[in-house]
Formats: sequence, structure tokens, C-alpha cells
Amino acid sequence: MTIFEKIIKREIPSYIVYEDDLVIAFLDISQVTKGHTLVVPKKPYVNVFELDDNTAAHLFKVVVKVSKALKKAFNLEGLNIVNNNGKLAGQAVFHYHIHLIPRYPNDDFLMKGVNHNSEYTKEDFLKLKELIINAQS
Repeated sequence: MTIFEKIIKREIPSYIVYEDDLVIAFLDISQVTKGHTLVVPKKPYVNVFELDDNTAAHLFKVVVKVSKALKKAFNLEGLNIVNNNGKLAGQAVFHYHIHLIPRYPNDDFLMKGVNHNSEYTKEDFLKLKELIINAQS
């Protein structure tokens, strides 16, 4: 049983900011930035690859609702929506969840990406595109 299942079952305390039959949202105990919130389906899907379409649609509707509440509550100018799937991607709790991380001037939260555009040709992009399109069927 994950820590999120224990929160859902009220076996451990949490600071719940939203709840319905399918989804719960609560403050992340780490508070990477003030207001850092997790949005979690109540059913224990491990990652995005397991989510069904209805749960995913409802979950993201709640992500938008709670994001708007965070913006209003903290007068936000920015918000990161982060989701890690699998150990290699940094997932630490293997119960699907989305992080809502409010951004503030001079906060110390950092996400870094590297631009590899120069390493790909038009043909490479076309091959990538076709692989992804074909995998959808």
C-alpha cells in the first residue's frame, strides 16, 4: 500500500484541498514551493500508462480547477505541472499523481532541459513522427 492510499483511507493525516469520488488533491508534504499540491486518482494506477480515458479526463479537469484556485490564492504568475512516470523519470511513489508547483520570483525550484535540435535532421523528425502515429493504432 502506498502513502497515497493511506492518505485516501485517512490512515495518515494530510491537508486535503479537493476531493470527489474519483480524485483527491492535497498539499505535498515537501512543499517544494508554497502551495505545492498533488492531484491523485483514488484508484491506485501506477503510472500514466495504466490510466483509463475517463479517469484521465476527470483528473485533468481537477488539475485545471485546483490550478486556478492556487493562482487565485497565491496571486501566481507561474505554475509547473509535473508528472513523473517510472523510476528513471523520477517517480518515487508508484501511485499516479500530478504535481502542481506554484512558481514565485527567486524560488529555488529548477527544471532543466537540453536542446538537441541540431542533432536531428528533417528525416529523423519524420521517422519519429511516423513511429508515434503508428503506435497509436
